[in-house]
Formats: sequence, C-alpha cells, structure tokens
Amino acid sequence: MNEQETVLLDSFCGDLGLEIVFAGKGRVTLSSYSVSRPGLQLAGFFKYFDSSRILVLGNSEYEFLRDLPQKTRRERIKKLLSYHDIPCIILSRDLPVLQELIEEARLTGVPILRTDRITTAIMNDLFFYLNKKLAPQTTMHGVLMDVSGVGILLTGHSGVGKSETAMELIKRGHRLVADDSVIIKKVSESLVGTSPEMIRYFMELRGIGIINIKNMYGSGSILNEKEIELVMELENWEEGKTYDRLGEGTLYETILGVKVMKHVIPVKPGRNLSIIIEVAARNFRLKSMGYDAAQELIGRTRGVKNALYLNQTGAPLRRGWGGRFFVLPENCRCRMDFQNFCF
Repeated sequence: MNEQETVLLDSFCGDLGLEIVFAGKGRVTLSSYSVSRPGLQLAGFFKYFDSSRILVLGNSEYEFLRDLPQKTRRERIKKLLSYHDIPCIILSRDLPVLQELIEEARLTGVPILRTDRITTAIMNDLFFYLNKKLAPQTTMHGVLMDVSGVGILLTGHSGVGKSETAMELIKRGHRLVADDSVIIKKVSESLVGTSPEMIRYFMELRGIGIINIKNMYGSGSILNEKEIELVMELENWEEGKTYDRLGEGTLYETILGVKVMKHVIPVKPGRNLSIIIEVAARNFRLKSMGYDAAQELIGRTRGVKNALYLNQTGAPLRRGWGGRFFVLPENCRCRMDFQNFCF
C-alpha cells in the first residue's frame, strides 16, 4: 500500500465530480482507504477518531448540527476541524454549507466540497477511488496491450521485438495501453496496468524514433488502463530448448502477490508474433469460458469419441443429446456410441 498520496484539489474534484465550496490548501492528502461519517464526533465523542479519513456529512449529520444551539454547534465544528490532517469534508445531497463550518475551515485550511449525489453513492465512489489511488504498485519493463478484450503484458529483454509486435497489433485493430514502462497497481485481487503520464501514447521504434500512437492511428488505438490477464514473454529461439507444444503445462508469473498466466513465445525469423498473440488471447478467453482444446485432443487420443470439456470447477462435462452438456455421475452406467451416449 502507498503510505500517502497527495492530489491536487482540482484533479480530485474532477475525478469524482465534486463542487469546490472552499479550496483551503488546494490539495488533498490521502493516507487511508476508509471514509468516515463523523456522527459521534459531532455528538462530542472524539476518542478513537481517525482524522486521516475523508469526512462525509449526510442529511443526518447536517440536521443534527442544525438542531444544536449555535454556541454548541460552533464548539463541535471547531473541535472537529482542529484536526488539521483531515483531507477534506464533503457534503452530500447539495446541502447548504453552515456558516460556522466555512469560518472554521478558513482558519484551518481544510477543503470543503459538495455533491448532489446521495451519501451512499458518494461514499461508494470514494471507496473505489481510494482503493485505486492507494493500491500497491510496481513498474515493469514491457508493453501492455488490449488484444480482443484481453489485457496482455509483453515482456522480454530489450531489443527482442516487443514494440514492433505491438505496432503490428495496433495496425490489426487492437489497442495500446503502455509502451516500455508499465505502472502496475494491485486493485483488490486484480492487476491494473497503465502508462506513466510523461510517455502516455508514445512509442519508440528503433530506426524510426518516437511516434505518437494516438495522433497517428486515432483515439480508437489507445486505452488509458487495462487489467492484466496474461503475460507473454518473448525470447530468442534457442536450438535444443523444449517449448510447450500442447498447452498442458500452465506457467504463472507472480506480480505484487497475484499469479498471472504466462506463455513463453520463442522469436525467430518467419514467426508472425502478432497472429500468435491474437490466437493466445482468443484461446485464453475460450479457457476462461470452460473449453480447453488440449484436453479435447487428449480425450480423443484416449479413445473418447465425444469432446471433453472442463467447467470452472474442473469437473468433466460430456456432450449429450442435442449438443447439451452435463456432468457425468461417477456411479452411473451408460451406453456410448461415437457421437452421443445416454443412460
């Protein structure tokens, strides 16, 4: 987890669709995944109060403050804003801003923001935003592509042909996320990759130089971020080395504690890498939907005439009458012919 992230207030409000009532310090310092509704604090209980959380004032908190005597209301708000590390205070439902809140915010520099969304909706948006902003992250050398809807991270040593392969994929209608340097964040149990802002949409091609993919191929050729579902390592072909030819053995690469399926693709003249990567993406989608061509072939070689499929739990499914699939009970007796079988 990132210990702390400082975001400019304009950027923060733009991402979440918030109105700036009072800008305060002009920035928001984020250090906690959690969001708080300070009902207990407005009632005077400050023990265990975590001031590093964003505070959201909903209808309940607002009406409670309004019902307090003016002197008590000012004391509670002053006590609350005496914690100078509060990132910001957000009012939901387009609630009017209390005069005491604005006056104390001016003294402490805490930003006051507002939204027309209901309290639950803005809190859900904040949880998602904080989860991404404060997620653990690392940077890897490679190219991240969206190929047929599958996020593929191309890795390999410098000069093996990652950018050239990505260029061919872009020409075939797929989308570039990041070239050369990929920022990877662990969001929940998924890996999301993006490009550093400085080199976003740019690509280096040896012998040509720097090109801008967005300007050259249009906005349909780029994507700002993508979940990484498959890693494909490109390496120079080594004579005598055994490469996977059936797809039975599954390799994985662990990134930030998350295991991602991996293929090692040997590179040599005459191999069309862009088509191989397209096929890998389609095959990955088929496997995720339950079909494994290698298992079907193995089933045929063992004398099983009907196709063998795997569901997500690994239980064998066999084709029955009308092309339907069903789980074959272990203790059943069945009569089998070449195409179908029945009980």
